[in-house]
This record gives sequence, C-alpha cells and structure tokens, in this order.
Amino acid sequence: MSAQTPKRSTQFFLLAGAFLLGGAVMVGIALLLLNINTRQVEGAVSPARIVEIAENELDAAVWGQNFPRQYDSFMKTRIDTMPTKYGGSEPINKLEKYPVLRRLWGGMPFSVDFNEERGHYYALIDQKETARNRVVKEDGSITYKQPGACINCHAGEAPVLIAELGWEKFNGTPYAELADRLHHGGTCNDCHDPKTMQLRISRPAFTNAMAARGIDISTATRQEMRTYVCAQCHVEYYFAGEQKILTFPWLNGTNIDEIDQYYTDIGFKDWTHAETGAPMIKIQHPEFELYTTSIHYKSGVSCADCHMPYVREGSLKVSDHWIRSPVHNINNACQTCHKQDEKALLERVSLIQDRTAGLLRSAEAALIDAIDAIKVAKEAGVTDEELKEALWLHRRAQMRWDFVFSENSTGFHSPQESARILADAANLARQAQIAAIKLTPPQKVEARAQ
Repeated sequence: MSAQTPKRSTQFFLLAGAFLLGGAVMVGIALLLLNINTRQVEGAVSPARIVEIAENELDAAVWGQNFPRQYDSFMKTRIDTMPTKYGGSEPINKLEKYPVLRRLWGGMPFSVDFNEERGHYYALIDQKETARNRVVKEDGSITYKQPGACINCHAGEAPVLIAELGWEKFNGTPYAELADRLHHGGTCNDCHDPKTMQLRISRPAFTNAMAARGIDISTATRQEMRTYVCAQCHVEYYFAGEQKILTFPWLNGTNIDEIDQYYTDIGFKDWTHAETGAPMIKIQHPEFELYTTSIHYKSGVSCADCHMPYVREGSLKVSDHWIRSPVHNINNACQTCHKQDEKALLERVSLIQDRTAGLLRSAEAALIDAIDAIKVAKEAGVTDEELKEALWLHRRAQMRWDFVFSENSTGFHSPQESARILADAANLARQAQIAAIKLTPPQKVEARAQ
C-alpha cells in the first residue's frame, strides 16, 4: 500500500496540472475569440469616422473615406469584361445576338437598341447613351426622349430631385430638362442612411407598391431589407397617367398571371405591335418578382447573400459591394450553404440556364408563327375586331416570354416558375396562331405555307 502512494500522488498532480493547463488554454481561447468578435463588431458597426457624411452625399468616394473596403469593392462594378454564358457585364448587342427581338418588339424602342446591362457604376452612363433615350439633333446637340420617371433607378440624384420637385412633378418632367443635373449612377446613398449606415428605401415607388399590398416596410428585418433595397429597381414597372408616375403593377400580387390581370383591369398597354397591331406590354427586368417564387426566397435567402456575399478581411466580415453574377464568386456566394464542389455547382447553374434558354427559343418560334399567321389574316382582309382574340393571345403570350427573357438570370432565380411561364407562353402563342388561321381563307394559308 505504502509503495503505491507516491505513484498515486504523481498521477494526481499530473491530472491536476493537465486540468489547470487545459483550463488556462480554454480561457485563453475564449479571450482571443472575444477580442476578435469585439474587433469585428467595432469594424462592422462603429468604424472610425474620418469624415461626416451629409444627408444627400452622392459621391461614393466621400463615403469611401469611412468605408474603404466597401468602396473599393463597389468601384469594381466598373469592370465590364466579365461575361457569363447568358449575361454578365460585357455590353454586347443583344439585337445582334438574338435577331428575333427586332420582330418581337416591332414598333417599340427596344427593337432599335438593346445591349447587355453593365454594372451599377454605368447605370446613368448607359441610360444617357442608349438610342432609346439619346437624340442627336441636326446641330450636333444632344437631347433625350424619356420622362423624368426613368431617372428613378439610373441616377443617384433621384431622391434629391424628388424632394425638390415633389413625386408627381419629378416623374412628369421631361428627362431632357433634368439631364444636366445628373452626374451619378448607383450611389451608397441609394441604400444606406448616411448617419446610421442602416439599409433604407430611398425610392418611393417601392414603398408605395408595398403599402398598396398591405406591407409596412418599416417593420422589415435587416435580412428582408437586403432584398428590398434591390427591389427598388430590379422590378417590372410602368408609367401611370399623364404625369408618368413610376408604378409597380403589384396590386394583385407579383407573379406574371397577377401582373397580367392588373394590366388587363386598368386597360394598359406600352405600345401597339408594328406587325399585328396587338396592344402590347414590354416587361422590364422583373428579378424581384420572379425570385419571390423560388425556394431560395422562401428559405430566407436575400439578394445580397448571393450577389453581395459576406467576405472576410482580416478580423472583419464585410458585405462585398462588387455586385455581380454569383458564378464569378462561387465560394462566397454559393458554397457557404451548398457543400458541393465548385464544378458541380457551376454544372447545376449551366443545366438550369441551358434548359431555360431552350424554352425561350421555343417560345420565340411560337410567337413568330403567331405573328406571321396574324399578318396573313390581316392581308386577307380579316379585321382587327375579328382578330381580337388572336391579338389578345399574342399580347399575353409575349408578356410571359418577355417576363423570363428580360429577367436577368435566364431562369436561375426560379427554375420551375420560369419553365411554367414559358410553357404558357408557347401555348398561348400557338393558340393565337390557330385563332388567326381559322379566320383566314384556306387558299391564303396554303399560299403562305408554300
């Protein structure tokens, strides 16, 4: 017994020492983590303020003195040499890539000029340069065709002008009268309160549309705001009334069928189709509307989670302000949640987009056949009144095709909904074709077929 006592004492002291050492290590790690977390909070929430930012400061470089990481990444939106398979930032001529657009949008300014969108840095530059807006007069001077409402999503000066002129007058003032006051595209001020840096809505059209649906955005969570600030502009819209008030057609809801019904209820059209005479709707970039039907949206994933994912810079976690396609940033944009390797994720994106592109081409073919059939009927003397059903089917079919085509994800934001919409588009286009053929004398149909 006595011989074993020293051994037991040694074991006791060794265990006690190990316990104390382990405890000290744990305390050290805890203190280290606390220190790192404190620095993260300090860096993310209360950075050193080099300058005070004025309420309507539009120069991103001024904001950048306080937030250099965010500023540096935002300025990368100037890079316009990063194409993706179906989009990206390279400003290619889409009318040359898809010649069918000239007929589908016949009689509409988009049939004259339509290029791939570049980054937020170019929001104002590209708007001023597009032939849909820019007019060079005989004396070489430049003027613009669009209403002031178009400034809402293309110029950082919009909130200042709205405050000065009032909402209705701002929208109704011709773009040409305000153009000399426009110098900034996307700005920090569009999405952030300069005092608190909290996300905010600076464009009334979104607030008005949500209020009309009974949604109070003042109660939105920060995660919801990481989508809402994008939905100020990445949406379908129209200009209402004589004052051209920027309005989102969401009173019935945000899917294409509800938007279609809204436009039907108010008797609205954007233009009359040059070949068929149908009363048409030109759908604009409805990223938010399509995304709300997706599994990602219903799971609480925000626009910023994928297009502006968090990145680590030392001990700091900041949102990447280089707003771009997630396929150029798979690690931060996708692999945070999806644990597959990059190759597998890229293949999944490609599969969805390839299939959506195939459905788009099928819908376009059906629409061209419908347009041709209506043209033959009109040439044979069939009246617009007699063709009323065919023309309405043409309108509804093209609206659905355009909803997916002009939405900038080639179906990825909501693959199943995109497929459903394009199936409806092709079906409605074929119905329009059949309706026109039924009204056309058989010999005219046969002559056209030959």
